[in-house]
Amino acid sequence: MKITYHGQSTIEINTNGKSLIIDPFISGNPAAKVKVDEIKVDAVLLTHAHMDHILDAAPIAIANKAPVVANPELAAYMSWKGAETIGINIGGTLDLGYARAKMTHAFHSSGIIDEENKNILYGGMPAGYIIEAEGKTIHHAGDTGLFGDMKLIGDRHNIDIAFLPIGDHYTMGPEDALQAAEWYQAKLIIPIHYNTFPAIEQDAHAFVQKLEQLGFKGKVLEIGESIEL
Repeated sequence: MKITYHGQSTIEINTNGKSLIIDPFISGNPAAKVKVDEIKVDAVLLTHAHMDHILDAAPIAIANKAPVVANPELAAYMSWKGAETIGINIGGTLDLGYARAKMTHAFHSSGIIDEENKNILYGGMPAGYIIEAEGKTIHHAGDTGLFGDMKLIGDRHNIDIAFLPIGDHYTMGPEDALQAAEWYQAKLIIPIHYNTFPAIEQDAHAFVQKLEQLGFKGKVLEIGESIEL
């Protein structure tokens, strides 16, 4: 299994000869090391409807003839963009054949802002994902604040890698993410959703140092960097 970080909350997982991408935000991120047309995947998973998570979802899905997996409201929106979609909801699990994706809770907002018409389209409930493949369990927490059921998720799943937002302002900050790490009990914690915009600037290396002081293993993945399990 190969996992690549493309910046913001964009994670690509290659497993069993297939691949999926979570929350593709590439064309809007000047720090991205890859171009949208270079992404080759078999599924696109979305946690919620904010533009820094869905911007490139439809183009990638259409180019790859890959389904977009999202909550029903966001799946409907993506279908209007011409993408094939699979709608699931919190608590549900989708078997993709090469991986299983379970949608988990996240506490956040979720909407698509139409600046031109001053309208906001409801984007369904925000979420995270538990991805199981090759005997490994990956948790993408999505955009979220701290909430007590993170402990339940950690108790019920033997998490190998947890991707946690640390940017603050819109999601958990580093201190709350440390508490989340304690509840998830993942073998490895990787910070995401930071430094893309001024409001979410954080020192990810300092966060990892604090993790290690608490007895947890952390790693900063640079944009474009991969790890293998």
